[in-house]
Amino acid sequence: MKFRIKTTCCMISLMALFFGAGSSALISTTFQTSLQQEKRAAQESYHMILNTLQVVNNMDQWTDEKDLSKILEQLSTQGSFWAALQLRSEKEILYSAGSAAAHFLELADQIDTTHLACAIFSVPAASYYLQLSGSFYVGKEAYYLDAAYDISSVYNARMQQQDIYQQIFAILLAASACFSYILAFFLTRPLARLSKASREIASGNYDYRSKIKSNDEIGAVSKDFDLMADHLQSGIEELQDSVERQSQFIGNFTHELKTPMTSIIGYADLLRGQTLSTEDQADAAKYIFSEGKRLEQLSLKLLDIFVAEHETLTLVKASPSDLIYSYVSHLQPIMAREKITLQCECEPGYCMLDTDFFGSLLVNLIENARKALIDGGSISVRSEMTDDGCLIFISDTGKGIPADSITHITEAFYRVDKARSRAQGGAGLGLTLCARIAQMHNGTISFESIEDHGTTVTVQLKGGRA
Repeated sequence: MKFRIKTTCCMISLMALFFGAGSSALISTTFQTSLQQEKRAAQESYHMILNTLQVVNNMDQWTDEKDLSKILEQLSTQGSFWAALQLRSEKEILYSAGSAAAHFLELADQIDTTHLACAIFSVPAASYYLQLSGSFYVGKEAYYLDAAYDISSVYNARMQQQDIYQQIFAILLAASACFSYILAFFLTRPLARLSKASREIASGNYDYRSKIKSNDEIGAVSKDFDLMADHLQSGIEELQDSVERQSQFIGNFTHELKTPMTSIIGYADLLRGQTLSTEDQADAAKYIFSEGKRLEQLSLKLLDIFVAEHETLTLVKASPSDLIYSYVSHLQPIMAREKITLQCECEPGYCMLDTDFFGSLLVNLIENARKALIDGGSISVRSEMTDDGCLIFISDTGKGIPADSITHITEAFYRVDKARSRAQGGAGLGLTLCARIAQMHNGTISFESIEDHGTTVTVQLKGGRA
């Protein structure tokens, strides 16, 4: 059952309960009030007859019991207030008038000379009567007077009120059902939109939103739902990007393995066949060795990235300037043989670093700068201290990086110049490792480059000041 149907049923039930209880109470109160009024009027008339009989009894001397009947007959003929009258002694009925007298109830045991007995009885013709019974004495003889007053009008009025109530109730019930359903429809329409939004998202339409504009609880639920959908969409997009990157990584990795392995297997097969000259054998062995070293470097880079992804960072108090000077002084003789000038300028100070990862970061960036140089050049390394760590700047005078390549340069296996990188033994993983190390230090890595003029890499590390 839909929620709007449940709401309509609840509203109709409440209306029926309160209207029914209120109307029933009103009809009952009106009936009881009218009945009490009729009872008081009947008692007053009854007392008038009874008092008349007692006054006559005190003034005259009774000679016969039939005299009582004659006086009662004379009183009853003066008006039609009473539907039935009956006078009786303990032995017999002395006077009886009216068809309702045959249905009088026996109330003698409930009355005495000072109290009246009162009861209501009905006859088969659906008429209702109020019976009043009292007693009086003539000498030592007790006489009983029963009188019936027609109160059918009170019961008929109640039946008419009940009929009117049922008609009004039916009309109100139908009107309330229509109004309640319309009201429930408009109240629950936002829920239908919310339900549709959930089905759309479940079917894969992650851009769909409920967009319910209201200041009630449904509006708050809608805002929370749309916010959840935004986060869900972002998470799915990130997951899709991650899957795509992994697929691309696997494809690139397979390609990187396939090329040297094909060459190694081919040259090894030629060596095994012993068909090469001594000089060709030396060239084949040299190529197998160089490709093997490249595979070794590839595996070491992948291992470093794996370690960076899964190993917990150990930050210690360290001086970036001391570490940079140490690595630069070690690499300067190697660079000099390739006509490359390597220099550094560092600001003294201490911050929190993982020294091993910092060393890998520095060596990979310097090595990357070296590969960008053609026939010599210069590389400068500079460091500055910040409030939450340090800044590292590595600049070179190499060939630069095209603008469309800068956004992809930290992706695994990405190379700006694929042929030259392979010739230099690169696998396209160095900058990926550097970006991960910067991220582990809560920092960032950025690139500024002008083609044929050089590149500056800026690394911000936020491990904290020591």
